[in-house]
Amino acid sequence: MMNTTPYSGSLTAEQFLFYEIRIASKLYLQGISVDDAAAKIREDNLFQYPTERQISRMARACYRRLDALNNQKLIKEISNAPTEIAKQINLYAIMRYNRLVWDFMIQVIGEKFRTQDYSFERKDLNTFFSRLQAQNDSIAGWSDNTINKIKSVLVRCLVETEYLDHLKSTTLNPVFLCEELEQGICENDDTGLGSGDGIDCSGIGHALWNQFSAALLRN
Repeated sequence: MMNTTPYSGSLTAEQFLFYEIRIASKLYLQGISVDDAAAKIREDNLFQYPTERQISRMARACYRRLDALNNQKLIKEISNAPTEIAKQINLYAIMRYNRLVWDFMIQVIGEKFRTQDYSFERKDLNTFFSRLQAQNDSIAGWSDNTINKIKSVLVRCLVETEYLDHLKSTTLNPVFLCEELEQGICENDDTGLGSGDGIDCSGIGHALWNQFSAALLRN
């Protein structure tokens, strides 16, 4: 599968939302609608926000990510699994929901692991966005402020999932996908991620889909 949804700048406001999606996933699994979930979160102050203004928007963002995940097992893992596992699955949910994050993880991070280039610098982000702006009229119209905010969120996503030690890190860490996420990726038929971008993930079979697109075949 390749994410072909329109590019969105919603990441500037929605960000990683790990604490929030943990809470939302429990309500989602109970079959509670997004409107009722937002009302419950607001009434019980489950997100512990200082004001109610963003609660509905963030609750809906979490539900959209869970819908995009399209896998009940993975949603249960987000709700109940240890933090490290749940954060990996949350990033995968963001990828399936947000095309920009999908492309970044496949074309930048996945490609770096595939080529064993573990450096990560500001120029990698700049090159990625320059290419997107040249290819997409919508992104070409985004302000510098919007793009800089998205760059910051992408780096924070890498820190949250331990690809980077901190915001200023310039070296990627070897993060191995948890077994639960591997299985979910196969169930969602996402083992061919990035094939259209020159990344060969075909014939992955029982492979470990590592670093969100660098296929390491098991013999």
